[in-house]
Amino acid sequence: MYRMKVAAIVIMSALMTNTSQAESYPTRPVRLVVPFAPGGVTDLAARLVGQQLSTKWKQQVVIENKPGAGGVIGVELAARSDPDGYTLLMATNGEITINPAISSKTRYDSQRDIIPIAMVTSTPFVWSANSSANINSLSELVARAKQKPGDLAYSSAGIGSSAHMATEQFAAATGIKLLHVPYRGGAPAAAAIVSGDVPVAAVALSSALPVIESGKVKLLATTSVKRSTLAPDVPTVNETGVLKDFRSEIWTALFAPAGTPAAIVSRIETDVLEVLRDPAVIARLQQAGADPVGMPADQLRAYIPKELDAMKKLAHEASIRVD
Repeated sequence: MYRMKVAAIVIMSALMTNTSQAESYPTRPVRLVVPFAPGGVTDLAARLVGQQLSTKWKQQVVIENKPGAGGVIGVELAARSDPDGYTLLMATNGEITINPAISSKTRYDSQRDIIPIAMVTSTPFVWSANSSANINSLSELVARAKQKPGDLAYSSAGIGSSAHMATEQFAAATGIKLLHVPYRGGAPAAAAIVSGDVPVAAVALSSALPVIESGKVKLLATTSVKRSTLAPDVPTVNETGVLKDFRSEIWTALFAPAGTPAAIVSRIETDVLEVLRDPAVIARLQQAGADPVGMPADQLRAYIPKELDAMKKLAHEASIRVD
């Protein structure tokens, strides 16, 4: 009985300590690691959320860009930081569900070393065709690819990039085979479709503004559930009738090192979800081609393993490896 009372006291003391930590958090600046160079949707999302949290918390949220190795360096830095709530990570599905699926040498476990706080944004792809390709619809693209399997080339931001995986996901679903032409980043991949170096591509909407403005590219379909405000005349893949219930995206989400007190994680989650309901934040993200999501931690925890399994299956079937 005595031991049970002592255990109960210890548990209650720990709960009270965690609650007290959350109520006073933060008492000093918070570091938010972005595993990419400045610019792009991930960096924008981090800065928008960070600015709002700085105001709310009355403590500065410092953005720390740590690019390199496809996001690995930044994720490792965050994962190995003290789990006290003062180091956070803004990462994408590229680091969380794609890297572990295509490489056995990833130096972190995305389900063990970091814990999800909230999904922040979702950015769809837009299937595009250079005007000289004479492909005017998504169904025409699929038909052309079926006529000559492996002949129709597409660009991506590199082997194992989100665009590469999204395109192979679409190819598998439609039963077509395309020729992959990898570039070193989303911007040159988008430029390749404008110049006509490749006839087609699934371009992340956040990188598609030059494509949209060029007048040299036909926009065929977006991979989102609903039409984009940046391209309201472009149908979704589902609306074209080529596929049903198809969705592909780049998402960003906020994480903390494993072991961060649950009360602090819950406090951050609540505040981030509130930030993502701010009309000014919503408008700025949409201008950049991203939609605010606001998926809470429990849903994100359930979502990540399912997507990781899907990426592993796709990587195996399409023989996508970077080891």
